Amino acid sequence: MREEELENLIRKVQRRQTEFQTVELKTAAVDFPRRIYDTLSSFSNQDDGGIIIFGVSQEDNCNVVGVYNVENAQKKAMEACDQMEPKVRAIFTSAEIDGKMVLAAEIPPVEYWNRPVFYKGAGRIRGSYVRVGDADEPMSEYEVYSYEAFRRRIRDELRTIPDCRIAHFDQERLKRYLEEVKRDRKNLAALPDSEIMDLMGITQNGVPTLAGVLVFSLYPQTWFPQLCITAVSLPGTDMGETDEDGARFLDNKRITGSIPDMLEETVNFARKNMRTKTIVDKNGQRTDKDEYPIVAIREAVLNALIHRDYSMLTENTPISFEMYRDRLEIVSKGGLYGGGSVKQLGTGRPETRNAALANILEVLKVTENRYSGIPIMIRSFAEADLPRPEFTVTRGVFKVRFRNHTEISEEEIDKTDIRRAVVQFCTTPRSREELTSFTGKSRYYTMAFIVRPLLEQGQLKMTIPEKPKSSYQRFVSKTNH
Repeated sequence: MREEELENLIRKVQRRQTEFQTVELKTAAVDFPRRIYDTLSSFSNQDDGGIIIFGVSQEDNCNVVGVYNVENAQKKAMEACDQMEPKVRAIFTSAEIDGKMVLAAEIPPVEYWNRPVFYKGAGRIRGSYVRVGDADEPMSEYEVYSYEAFRRRIRDELRTIPDCRIAHFDQERLKRYLEEVKRDRKNLAALPDSEIMDLMGITQNGVPTLAGVLVFSLYPQTWFPQLCITAVSLPGTDMGETDEDGARFLDNKRITGSIPDMLEETVNFARKNMRTKTIVDKNGQRTDKDEYPIVAIREAVLNALIHRDYSMLTENTPISFEMYRDRLEIVSKGGLYGGGSVKQLGTGRPETRNAALANILEVLKVTENRYSGIPIMIRSFAEADLPRPEFTVTRGVFKVRFRNHTEISEEEIDKTDIRRAVVQFCTTPRSREELTSFTGKSRYYTMAFIVRPLLEQGQLKMTIPEKPKSSYQRFVSKTNH
């Protein structure tokens, strides 16, 4: 860093009156800061590294206060760098700013496979830090483990589950899988089924692996109750908002079963709770436009199921599938395996965290395993003229966010056909549950956007109008009475 670059950086800090993700201020006007190990660790553990500036006070409006002794401060900083594991190799720059000397230490990022960088005096668990905004936060045990798992090539999906037996598997699915393997992998065709299952990661020495349980077990949640998907449809744009009846959830479901089963059920949940716009062209042709492309939802859920972290430290954390009024979010445990940046998603070929699991699902034709999931999401949203999908990684959590066309009001959602069908259906008085089952949508959607407009138009009426929220309420076509 040149002296003028250091001055420009300090002026930027002063304008914003705050530290950054990559900038830390230390006063050092009287003596060297008591400890800088947490910042050395957090900067080394992030892809962009960071810069520690000695001689600028955050408490004093980010004014330059100067360094007590530049030479001694640099020596103390180098000694602190030597107390890190692996050692930090800082690059120092000093400059005179506002008549006072300041010192900058550039902390380079460390390769992913050498992380976490930690203070030896505290040990790997207590001495590892991560940068969060302008603060240094202790790494969680899971964050430390995730680096260890990559470095040591721990295959969590291949750990055995002794309490599970092959008898607990879906035998039809297992039979179909073995037939596909023998047809596609000619060099395995002559082997006994037990050896094929061992070689493909379904079992180890005849004992089912986690990957085998997740794909073939009739109910994997017997052993792992939280390895599931919690799916919710919400009335507002924030968790906790309620609808006009005080309901916090429009739909709420814990989705369990094997990975193929959870995938199908989650897609159905999305389809049930999505808004649909019917478009009529000038020739009278009608087409339905879903709130989100179903193909993108399927790929996002599948990615979460395949690439989430399945270590023992995360097995009590389900995948979250949250449908808000303006967006859909899918959240799973596990950052980008092997490092990398979210900016590279869809353009490179990153390492696969659960390779055996992905391979099993490829044979079953559940996934292509060709790194096509992210490109499919991006392309399908572009074709639907929707905002580009957003991907974020924060402290070992991966989030996919799909945004919808919030400018489309409910009045624009043409439901003429389904409303006509509901009027016909209600020639016999129907309950809310019967109407919800008939439309195939959530109860909130059915009542708010199909039944209520029909009541307002006079095509339906309530059997107990004086008690509109009664559980005995029925809805009947006015033409029938």
